[in-house]
Amino acid sequence: MLKGVIYLDHAATTPVHPLVRREMSLWFTDSYGNPSSMYSVGVEAKSAIEAARKQVAALIGAAPEEIYFTSGGTESDNWALRGIAYASEKKGKHIIISSIEHHAVLDTAEWLGRHGFEITRLPVDGTGLVDPDDVRKALRPDTILVSIMHANNEVGTIEPIPEIGRILRERGVPFHVDAVQTVGNYPLSVNELGCDLLSVSAHKLYGPKGIGALYIRKGIRIDKYMTGGGQESNKRAGTYNVPGIVGLGKACEIALEEMPAHIEPIRKLREKLREGIFSRIADVRLNGHPERRLPNNLSVCVQGIEGESMLLCLDMNRVCVSSGSACTTGSLEPSHVLIAMGLPPEVAHGSLRFTLGRDNTEEQINYVLEVFPTIVKRLRDMSPTYRK
Repeated sequence: MLKGVIYLDHAATTPVHPLVRREMSLWFTDSYGNPSSMYSVGVEAKSAIEAARKQVAALIGAAPEEIYFTSGGTESDNWALRGIAYASEKKGKHIIISSIEHHAVLDTAEWLGRHGFEITRLPVDGTGLVDPDDVRKALRPDTILVSIMHANNEVGTIEPIPEIGRILRERGVPFHVDAVQTVGNYPLSVNELGCDLLSVSAHKLYGPKGIGALYIRKGIRIDKYMTGGGQESNKRAGTYNVPGIVGLGKACEIALEEMPAHIEPIRKLREKLREGIFSRIADVRLNGHPERRLPNNLSVCVQGIEGESMLLCLDMNRVCVSSGSACTTGSLEPSHVLIAMGLPPEVAHGSLRFTLGRDNTEEQINYVLEVFPTIVKRLRDMSPTYRK
């Protein structure tokens, strides 16, 4: 019998890597100086921050001075949209996003829309892909920003970001990419993506919660998001979260070294899970692109059952999964991502997301394949809507 919990929700958050935790611990106790102080304890903390900046930059192919630390992916997304919007409002007020963005982008765009900006939401196809031609057609002389996520957090579809980046580079339109799901889990380079801003979150790559970064390409005009002190080249005020920044840096360093070796084993386990589910359970739909997807992501809709019912039953069997984005769990509304992909609400309500990590094992996947079909059968037997 397996012991402990089987954690299959790495898109929601990841456990902190032991080496990250060890690296952070010193900065809670012995080296507690404020990096903005000029004496030795502060200088030591400042040196640790700059070392972490280099580690983050190395992972995404950026220059260290293009990395700005934030409180996480949500702040990075907010800063990118609001900062560019207000820095460029004399040029125009038109912003383009996709219809399947994370709510950190969607809600920020909606807020800007209430404050004088015009938002175009691009459609996606049935696999969650944005068509680069739709981006091209939506561009206008007053377009000041395009924001498209690198990979969708719910269905795992990887967007054609380099193609979109080339279009926007030709037109001179700033390009923001929410790469929270991909940084540290999927190889990328800001230059290959062709983006001008890119959001990073530590807790998605085995780092701590509450810390992230925004890559801002040199020369991009962007307003401050936080005012107060002169931290982060006078662009983002606030006393530095030294332990968090050190943890993010260490997580990026580990990812750069270990990520290539983890991708294929995780993908194989994901495929074992996919094949097992589809061979054991009828009326299951794969969500997202069958090939252009994150190697650890398996999103499905199970006909005739609510996703939360399956989630709770799996939890009773010590298996942790998600019924969609962790940020919207508990909402009565169906996933906006699945609706945008053309799924009817009654099908979208039956979604379940498995996202694997580096510590998952074949034994764990075998256990899930043992208990999950039984759960589905029991719930379908009670379902008033499911008919064979």
